[in-house]
Order: sequence, then C-alpha cells, then structure tokens
Amino acid sequence: MFDIGFAELIIIGVVGLLVIGPERLPGAIRTASVWLGRLRRGFNDIKREVQQELHNDEVMQELRRTGEQVKQQTEDLRKSLTDDSDKTKATERKPEALSTGATPDEPDKTDKTPP
Repeated sequence: MFDIGFAELIIIGVVGLLVIGPERLPGAIRTASVWLGRLRRGFNDIKREVQQELHNDEVMQELRRTGEQVKQQTEDLRKSLTDDSDKTKATERKPEALSTGATPDEPDKTDKTPP
C-alpha cells in the first residue's frame, strides 16, 4: 500500500517513542492498527460494491442489447410473414371450374375420364 522501507519504520518508531512515551506506545500502536484495519475493510467493502454495481451494469447492458436484438428479429419475422402472405394472396390460383368457364353445377368439360 505505502512504499515504506525499514529505515522509515525506525524513524517513525523513534519519533513515536519520544512523542508518546514508552508507557503509552503499545496502546497507541494497537489503536492505530485497529483503525487501519477498519479503514482497509471499509475501502474493501466500497471496492466490492463498486465492482458488483459495474458487473450488474454490464449484465443490464447485455440484457438490453439482447432484448433489442430479439425485438428486431421479431419485427423482421413479422414483416417477412406479412410480405409472404401478401404474395400468397396475389398468386392464389383460381378454381379450375371457374377458369374453364364451367359452373359448379355442370361437370368440367376438360375432364378426360370416361363416364
């Protein structure tokens, strides 16, 4: 975390010993280590929450993209089905009886089967 070498630690210890005194120095070190642990846990919790939110945001963006793709595919499918049904209606065959001029009551004159 901090780039503190052995020499810096000795200087901090000597200054702490002179300022705080030898009787209260162990308690001060314990208190400082407790507060440092709390700070680390707090920062780790914040880091974990931010990473979780970023992951959730990525998942939501992926879901939105997938939803848009499904919507586009549905629209394309609906359009192609509408186009196919229009083509089918336009090219429907008329019944043979009406195309040969026979009425539904009369037999078809083009029928080649013997009576």
